[in-house]
Amino acid sequence: MRNRLTHSLEVAQIGREFGAALGCDADLVEVACLAHDLGHPPFGHNGERALDELCDDIGGFEGNAQTLRILTRLEPKRFHADGRPAGLNLTRASLDSSVKYPWERGDRETPKFGAYADDLPVFEWVRAGRGPGERCLEADVMDWSDDVAYSVHDVEDAVASGRLDPGMLGDPDEIAGVLSVAHGVYAADLSASLVADAWARLVAAGMVPRSYDGSRRDRAALKDLASRLIGRFVLASEAATREVYGAGPLTRYAARLVVPEETRAEVAVLKAVAAHFVMYAPDRLTIQERQREVIKALVAGFEHDPTRLAADFRADHDQAVDDAARRRVVADQVASLTDPSAWALARAWGFGEAAHIH
Repeated sequence: MRNRLTHSLEVAQIGREFGAALGCDADLVEVACLAHDLGHPPFGHNGERALDELCDDIGGFEGNAQTLRILTRLEPKRFHADGRPAGLNLTRASLDSSVKYPWERGDRETPKFGAYADDLPVFEWVRAGRGPGERCLEADVMDWSDDVAYSVHDVEDAVASGRLDPGMLGDPDEIAGVLSVAHGVYAADLSASLVADAWARLVAAGMVPRSYDGSRRDRAALKDLASRLIGRFVLASEAATREVYGAGPLTRYAARLVVPEETRAEVAVLKAVAAHFVMYAPDRLTIQERQREVIKALVAGFEHDPTRLAADFRADHDQAVDDAARRRVVADQVASLTDPSAWALARAWGFGEAAHIH
């Protein structure tokens, strides 16, 4: 079973080799891949949505904007001459490669964005000379490596954990539900028939697990299947990109990654398999609701008693100029927690139902 750390390591493995094959600086791509999920709060996207609601009146919360904030402000390694924190003091190219959504909140018809208002000075330095939405190739490689990794590994984990019986992947009714999620959530810009064809191709190519009993042989077969799927998706994108831009090193803004629609549809179907059988399962929805309660309880607890903040965040809170800035510090603190530490704090503080969960 993966967690966000092991996932990031696997994304970095994929991205480094994929980027090198295209001629990118492999170190640069690896940095972007290792950094891409740093800003995720406890409970992943579910926690992200809860924090976004709580921060709606101060500019929202977004995991990728939080990543930029961590890299350039919150992580203690370097300081500017005037005493302001400089985060890890990474190069402009490293930061630019880590920006998955290179625009401000509200600039696109999506809740995703790349920087909060008080981080715009460093964001504008990183993006100097580039238009909103213009993304470098290394960021494209990081983003696709992330999509490929979690689409494949979520299915692998679902099967290995026993939450998904591979036999159900042959049930027409279940697959209809999967395809509905794939088209409605992950590939709304593609036709329903293209998504359905993607599933048919995966089945015909032997890319769908048929059975699993937990034996060493079945575990090996499942891992081999995951490797073949990753190779399939990465090689398809590499070939399509080379077809447009030709041979030779491709770096920075000299090219954009090309992902065939058929390949995007296949990845969307795999994401939907995990969503349909795991994330949208009734018991999981109940857990997610409780996770959001924990996030709300933690924000309320830190706001009620800022002395509970960690030393760095307490100093930031003391220096905050208004309530909005103080709320942002509280969000920084909550976002820095792991899942277990979030549960533990909620229980220790005795916040109603949250104290009895997990």
